[in-house]
Amino acid sequence: MGVTIPSAAGEVLEQYEVSNSLRFNSADSAYLHITPSASNRDLFTISLWAKRSSLNTGARQVLFGVGNPATSSQVGFEIRFDDSVGDGKLRITDYVAASSDNLVLKTNALFRDPSAWYHIVFAYDSAQGTDSNRAKVYVNGTQITSFATATYPSQNQDSAVGSNTKHLIGNLDGDGYDYNGYLTEVNYVDGAAKSPTDFGKFDDNNVWIPKRYTGAYGTNGFFLEFKQTGTSANSSGIGADTSGNDNHLTPVNFAATDVTEDTCTNNFCTMSPIDTNRQASLSEGNTQLQRGSNYAGCNGTFGVSSGKWYWEVKTPSPTGNGENSGFGVTKIPHATIGNNYLGYQNATEWAIFIDNADSDIFKIYNNSTTDYNVNASSNDIFQIALDMDNNKIYFGRNGTYFASGNPAGNSNEAYSSVSGDPFLFPAFSMNGNDTLQVNFGNPSFAISSGNTDGKYGNFEYAPPSGYYALCTKRLAEFG
Repeated sequence: MGVTIPSAAGEVLEQYEVSNSLRFNSADSAYLHITPSASNRDLFTISLWAKRSSLNTGARQVLFGVGNPATSSQVGFEIRFDDSVGDGKLRITDYVAASSDNLVLKTNALFRDPSAWYHIVFAYDSAQGTDSNRAKVYVNGTQITSFATATYPSQNQDSAVGSNTKHLIGNLDGDGYDYNGYLTEVNYVDGAAKSPTDFGKFDDNNVWIPKRYTGAYGTNGFFLEFKQTGTSANSSGIGADTSGNDNHLTPVNFAATDVTEDTCTNNFCTMSPIDTNRQASLSEGNTQLQRGSNYAGCNGTFGVSSGKWYWEVKTPSPTGNGENSGFGVTKIPHATIGNNYLGYQNATEWAIFIDNADSDIFKIYNNSTTDYNVNASSNDIFQIALDMDNNKIYFGRNGTYFASGNPAGNSNEAYSSVSGDPFLFPAFSMNGNDTLQVNFGNPSFAISSGNTDGKYGNFEYAPPSGYYALCTKRLAEFG
């Protein structure tokens, strides 16, 4: 069977499928923006799906913003994860050229699962007579009614949303409150307060899943599906509006590789910012690892006990003195067992180890190494094929498996007797200034060829026959 840290997506049967998301890397200050004409400022809906990449950053993580609430000379609005105080609560704030916020809704609930897709809906209708009906927040189909802070707008209060002010996805105007994570299915409905059932539904397993919105969008509304990779505000751009309104957003500081297959209907494994040590620095949607001043280690978000699985690791510059790294699989969280490389401390890890001082590549298990007698080079792409049905693991590099390994033929494995007890997780470690870039099928680096596992993922090299990407679709089939 397969397991993930609990995911909002769950197993999705034949339902509406979301094919793309957009990866926001906060260090890039990446965002989308549009400045609409003035419209319905007292009646609108925002719906989006979000998967977080970083937690407790000490900064706001803005999903949808208008203007800048910190500047008294202009209007402002934000839907954000409130990491400015390190608590991971969801907060919606609206400010319209006044001395205080006219709307603040801050949840008691915490949103700190980096493997989960959250569906967030905010509906605003300030004409309602009851104040709590004027602004409603829903997460995964359920209305939130318990708030740490609840300040509702006065009746007929205009919001910043719908004003002739810059509207942004992933940032606030000029304030640098950058989102770090993934977004998809971004709907802005101008002129109507919708319910979450307009955008999603519960499946037969009582899991909240998306459905396509079929209503009107109003004059300034838009729908972002992130199916294009262009950098202009048009139908070929990353911010293309597919609502029919052609209200295309301008992308800033995105690359084509930021458009991914990791979505709320097919959730991909990433590195985990929870299962990591303090020296590990994750970026690019938790597909890239760097270290601070000491050893860095982290694990993947998905664990498996059956099935056959494939992923790749790129090492851009693995040849500096002392810049050693290791990656493979582990039974227990490697990050919690001290400062050392994967495979050196116990019999629960099977890995590739790069001794960068000599550029040598080893396999390693239980502090015992075997030299493959080949040297590492810049931009190597390593292959990992994990066979949990036969308890084997294979390692390869740049399209060739070491020691004549043949995953498809079930022969010449790097290690046998590889068992999970109950699960095995992808794991990574390093002590140097190199970078590890992992590709579970949702790469943050450019792929020159492009191979799927037969249906899903984007890999440099073709997965062996019968091996699959670590994503929820394949876990449901083969895990």
